[in-house]
Amino acid sequence: MNKGPLVTRTELRRRKEEAEKEAQKLFEQNQKEADKEYRKKEKEISSFYRKEHKKQKEITKSRSNEQTKIRERSSTLTKAIIVVAILLAIVIFIVLNL
Repeated sequence: MNKGPLVTRTELRRRKEEAEKEAQKLFEQNQKEADKEYRKKEKEISSFYRKEHKKQKEITKSRSNEQTKIRERSSTLTKAIIVVAILLAIVIFIVLNL
């Protein structure tokens, strides 16, 4: 009988390389599926927040601007009241002197 090895080193190396290639191929396939799932989930999330963003209106007012508008309106109304009071006083003075 022959006393040689049943499987040679080159055969073992070739089998090992094939197993590594299969493992690499399986890993890449799983990676692609995971990446696809990740993109799908990311797209759903971005779509949801895009809808939420459309619902919210942009803020165009600020407290300082609103306070400035209130002060201007207040001063205008105060001036109008003073003018009306002066005119009313003039009318009363004219009516009582006649």
